Amino acid sequence: MSGPVEAEAAAAPLQAVGEMGWGDALVLGLVEGLTEYLPVSSTGHLLITQRLLGLPESEAANAYAVAIQAGAILAVLGLYRTRVLDMVQGILGRSPEGRRLALHLVLAFVPAAIAGLTLDDPIERLLFGHWPIVAAWAAGGLLILALASRIKQRPGAELASLGPKTALIIGLCQCAALWPGVSRSLACLLGGLLVGLSLPAAVEFSFLLGLLTLGAATGYKSLKAGPIMIEAYGWGPILLGALAAWLSAVLSVKWMVGWLNTRGLQIFGYWRLAAALLVAGLALSGRF
Repeated sequence: MSGPVEAEAAAAPLQAVGEMGWGDALVLGLVEGLTEYLPVSSTGHLLITQRLLGLPESEAANAYAVAIQAGAILAVLGLYRTRVLDMVQGILGRSPEGRRLALHLVLAFVPAAIAGLTLDDPIERLLFGHWPIVAAWAAGGLLILALASRIKQRPGAELASLGPKTALIIGLCQCAALWPGVSRSLACLLGGLLVGLSLPAAVEFSFLLGLLTLGAATGYKSLKAGPIMIEAYGWGPILLGALAAWLSAVLSVKWMVGWLNTRGLQIFGYWRLAAALLVAGLALSGRF
């Protein structure tokens, strides 16, 4: 980046100081938690919500959208604590099944970790706008609607059948979610189905993989832009956003699992298309 651009980027967070109120933090936290594990893209929803709340686009705002994922991570840690404890036992050499699952999660995590570290700056520069998000929402929505009926009727394997090669394929699919609006959950879910997992198994693997992927993204962004974010917004809104994300993620995950036990993915396809149309309309009317 050139000198003037760097100066402008550095000034942007300072302009946001004091502009995020408790209500803004609560709304953003609820949006994060509700959408993080649904195949609708939490990043896309958060970036659009920030614009609707009038929060300036800045490095601090982008970092905030990632940092409050900590609440959603804690939600899955609590809900899937039996699986997580089994993996810990596996790492300690006490559970072969837990060790195998932990290894497969690490293998699936590696592609997105490499791609994210390599492409973080160009992704934020080129894809963190409303039109790239609209395009990803619409494409994902159409894909879900095209595949939903076949997914519902399709049998599949349990999570224990997953191997290193198939775990790596899911990880490669997860890389698509670096484009805001694609949805990490959707990419992993479709990747799991592609390698032969049942829908419940693919959903569970997506949740568990999120612990690594979201945890790494949260830690990396907090180290990279944490001081800027704290200077811009203060600790209060950050902690409130994470707390709201935790509570809403618990409810969202429980609802999604229950919903998919009796219904299909179509609702998420319509959700994505409705979000794309709404944001496109707002953009064309000059709201963004």
